[in-house]
Amino acid sequence: MSYCREDGKDRIIFVTKEDHEAPSNAELIADDPNDPYEEQGLILPDGGINWNCPCLGGMASGPCGTQFKEAFSCFHYSKEEVKGSECIDKFRGMQECMQRFPELYPQEDDKEESAPADGSASDSDSSPTASEESAEKLPSTDEQTAS
Repeated sequence: MSYCREDGKDRIIFVTKEDHEAPSNAELIADDPNDPYEEQGLILPDGGINWNCPCLGGMASGPCGTQFKEAFSCFHYSKEEVKGSECIDKFRGMQECMQRFPELYPQEDDKEESAPADGSASDSDSSPTASEESAEKLPSTDEQTAS
């Protein structure tokens, strides 16, 4: 016997095997392309930005939502040769806001610090690695053949 119960904000529905064996009688309704609340993707048909798009991951509504919207809008509507080059100050403002909320917006450095420290050099580090240093100490092949 199937039944339903409410648990706070959730509704829990228990069904039997027999319930699943019967074909569904649910009717699917075609999406209305004129529905203003229908998901339209990031860019709306009129060229505007859909701030409710799940692809933004809630960035437009968080504590730095205003800064995010300003920076993203600036970039989206940019007409500069290097797109968004006039938006640097807006992105800097967004970044400064995000740094005030590290628990909501973890920095890339935070992710690296949590990685195990193996002593390896980063790609941008120009200092020689341990294997390069040990290779420098080895005699060259010319010296080896001469002896």
